[in-house]
Amino acid sequence: MASVFAFDNSYARLPEAFYAQLAPIPVAAPHLLLFNGELAGALGLDSKLLSGEQGTAIFAGNRLPEGASPLAQAYAGHQFGHFTMLGDGRAILLGEHLMADGRRFDIQLKGSGRTPFSRSGDGRAALAPMLREYIISEAMYALGIPTTRSLAVVASGETIMREKPLPGAILTRVASSHLRVGTFEYIARLNNPAFLKMLADYAIQRHYPKCAEAANPYLALLQAVAERQALLLAQWMCVGFVHGVMNTDNMTLSGETIDYGPCAFMDYYHPLTVFSSIDRQGRYAYASQPPVAQWNLARFAEALLPLLDTDSEKGIARAEELLRAFHERYQFYWLQGMRAKLGLFGAEAEDMHLIQGLLDWMQKNRADFTNTFRALAMENSPSLEDADFAAWHTIWHQRLARQVEPKSEVLRQMGAANPAVIARNHLVEEALDAAVAGDLTAIQKLLDVLAAPYETPKDARYAAPLDTETPYRTYCGT
Repeated sequence: MASVFAFDNSYARLPEAFYAQLAPIPVAAPHLLLFNGELAGALGLDSKLLSGEQGTAIFAGNRLPEGASPLAQAYAGHQFGHFTMLGDGRAILLGEHLMADGRRFDIQLKGSGRTPFSRSGDGRAALAPMLREYIISEAMYALGIPTTRSLAVVASGETIMREKPLPGAILTRVASSHLRVGTFEYIARLNNPAFLKMLADYAIQRHYPKCAEAANPYLALLQAVAERQALLLAQWMCVGFVHGVMNTDNMTLSGETIDYGPCAFMDYYHPLTVFSSIDRQGRYAYASQPPVAQWNLARFAEALLPLLDTDSEKGIARAEELLRAFHERYQFYWLQGMRAKLGLFGAEAEDMHLIQGLLDWMQKNRADFTNTFRALAMENSPSLEDADFAAWHTIWHQRLARQVEPKSEVLRQMGAANPAVIARNHLVEEALDAAVAGDLTAIQKLLDVLAAPYETPKDARYAAPLDTETPYRTYCGT
């Protein structure tokens, strides 16, 4: 068939220990449900072709596009703290689409059938989780948060078995790469120094080419990944996002959010918020995400250790020094983000106390995270009748009065930092239920609203939390 992607598959040129070569398993009766025309255009792809029969066949895994070199990547991971050898158990990397400006993007099919890494799984995916990833990843992109994206969702026409029979689907995911902390953990367990160096050099060339110029390129790589993750985690926290499954195989070297399984956005603020049905101990609770990221980076450092210094003790000391700085870098980005949300310019020593004071009030009063900040940005204070809030509000306005920036600039900054809409959990669930029943109208409307998160929606229900005491639970889509 005619060329659809400009494939140049660098990962496939690495040793076969890094992956298993195999093609997707065709499905019975594929049907294109969602196609991301905006993303296709940004990638320089032929939207007309991809939104038709040829695109459906490609997105279903029934037809390989020219230049594809399909493979399942090998990786490991600490899952809830326990090490496991993993790999793409239900995903196939078709290839790397090379842009004219030199950027490359992985084109991956998720739910495309069994691989050597599937273990006892069937390699397939259910429709609702694939639609969920499409919705949340596009919401994150619109919020300006680094993320993998979704190009298409195809209904497979097949039924898959989970707790009950479910309609199957395949998602096409686009990523800067699928290199993970877990990729390095896998290669490190092979005890092949040449392979480890090859992978690190590949990661540097693909994502951090300036690290190659450093006195110690591999220490520079560790530092660069830590910096990206510090920024990413701060961005998550500033919009109330809970990833839900921060295993090391779900931490990318690129700093993109990946794997939208049991994730969700907070409605009512509480630092111990957990959504995942399997996270019974709260390991990946909202407030635990930054320290978990630091823990994951420590596993990355362990994998890199043979490359950090010929003297292992010196290598450990260098890595520990860098990892200790992670919290400081995260705190810098988080404070930067929270100051923007409150219209604060510059830095004052009491800013942390001011921010925490608002969060404490929100927790005590079960205030909606998104709407509280948005109300402040719109000069519509949540509850000046509340004495505690009124006291905080006075201190905040005293802080604003010490700035030289005009009120118009303060409001502009706050409006740009505080979304009016997030992917509200109950609306996502309603849209998914309707889609599984055959009606995509709610998903399309929701996607349209989420594409402009800083605009006040015409329909107020897109900005309203669900008033319920029942905890929201999400489930892994495996």
